[in-house]
Amino acid sequence: MEELLNIVGAAIVALLVGSVIGYYIRQSIARKRAGTIEAELQKRITQTKQTTEELVAKAKEKVEAIEQKSYSEIEERQKVIIKAENRIFKKEEEIETREKETIQKEKDATGKLEKLKEIKADLDTLKNEAIGKLEKIAGLNKEQAKDELLEKAEREYQAEILERIRKLEDRGAEQYEKKAREIISVAVQGYALSQAQEITTSSVAIPSDEIKGRIIGKEGRNIRAFEKAAGVELIVDETPGLVIISSFNPIRREIAKIALERLLHDGRIQPARIEQEIERAEQEIAKKIKEAGEAAVYETGVLDLPEKLVQVLGRLQYRTSYGQNVLSHSVEVAHLAAMIGSELGLNVPLVRKAGLLHDIGKALDYKIEGSHTDIGAKILEKFEMDPAIITAVRSHHEEYPYESLEARIVQAADQISGARPGARKDNLENYLKRLEDLEDIALSFTGVEKSYAIQGGRELRVFVKPKEIDDLSAHKLARDIAVKIQQDLKYPGEIRVNVIREMRVIEYAK
Repeated sequence: MEELLNIVGAAIVALLVGSVIGYYIRQSIARKRAGTIEAELQKRITQTKQTTEELVAKAKEKVEAIEQKSYSEIEERQKVIIKAENRIFKKEEEIETREKETIQKEKDATGKLEKLKEIKADLDTLKNEAIGKLEKIAGLNKEQAKDELLEKAEREYQAEILERIRKLEDRGAEQYEKKAREIISVAVQGYALSQAQEITTSSVAIPSDEIKGRIIGKEGRNIRAFEKAAGVELIVDETPGLVIISSFNPIRREIAKIALERLLHDGRIQPARIEQEIERAEQEIAKKIKEAGEAAVYETGVLDLPEKLVQVLGRLQYRTSYGQNVLSHSVEVAHLAAMIGSELGLNVPLVRKAGLLHDIGKALDYKIEGSHTDIGAKILEKFEMDPAIITAVRSHHEEYPYESLEARIVQAADQISGARPGARKDNLENYLKRLEDLEDIALSFTGVEKSYAIQGGRELRVFVKPKEIDDLSAHKLARDIAVKIQQDLKYPGEIRVNVIREMRVIEYAK
């Protein structure tokens, strides 16, 4: 046991001695390692200082280079600015010099102008003095001398002037008349429309007068309901077998006519039934209007019109002028204008479209104030049509000046369509009034003895007093009467003014 304790004690002592020795050895190693790290740190610090110094030196060099370059650029810019300022100064000096020269020239021109005015005034004075002396010597003033000179020239050369006028008129009239007849005959022959006269009636036939009571209804309720729904006035009077529909609106009148005819055919006339039939008639008329407009544009080949404008055009189916259906008349004018325009080498699509639309204003002239030409122009402006078409529509009744040859062609085609035999009806009163106006225009001129309108107003024969009107004055009188007729009257076609000067010498043998 003691040996074991001795061994343990020896081991403990050895352990303690080993621990002390290890501690000292470890401390020695640590000191060596610490010295090595410090040396390494010192070495790195030295290298960092050297690198920093090198970077600072390079930065200084770059800064110096940039400063040197900036100074050079600033010097160059200052040189450019100085040159620009010098140029500006020179230009300002030149402008001042020119301004002074201009002012001086204006002063010189003003002086010369004043001198010229003085010279002109002196010349006018001398001229007036010379004219005064001449008038004093001749015993005539300036206007009297001029009139006497012209009268003398007319007397001396009257025969020659008349002969030349006749030759020129005959030659020109023959050529133009021949060409015009050819063009118009080709157009009319190319479009020979068999058109029957149509008159929009406002009367409806009834089988017996007993039905009038049913139309009126109890205490007038049926007729009031009909007038309210249709917007027309229904006249049921003592006229046998007839009921009259009165309205300024041709579409409403046609709707009322269709509805009333259906009510009479059906026999059931009451307010509810009246409203139904009028509504059906409105739908039918709207459909017919659209179909009529489409048929017109397809027949004429004008297919690029807006749909709403086609519907407005179709309303002309229920509009007449002197018994002539306006839509048929418009189609005819479109064909005639296109044929005449083709013969003359004009814009055929334009004149065809203008001819078709020339009376478009008549579709709405019962509800809008103004002439149908103005209304038509406004309608076409709303649909943004070609300005050339609008001017042709506006001027086809000579209310506005013509701005193109196409406009004249549309006017000529309109007159051909309206003036040809069988196209229109005119009442006796208007016919006699036109003849009377023609004769009164001729009688309003000095030297006219008698005047007669013959051939349905196509020719005006004017008899003059031979002692007051000579041959040369007769030519001038015929021209003046024709101009007066064109300005004061509206008429289709052409009126021939025939001035007749007759000298009768009577002697008696005794």
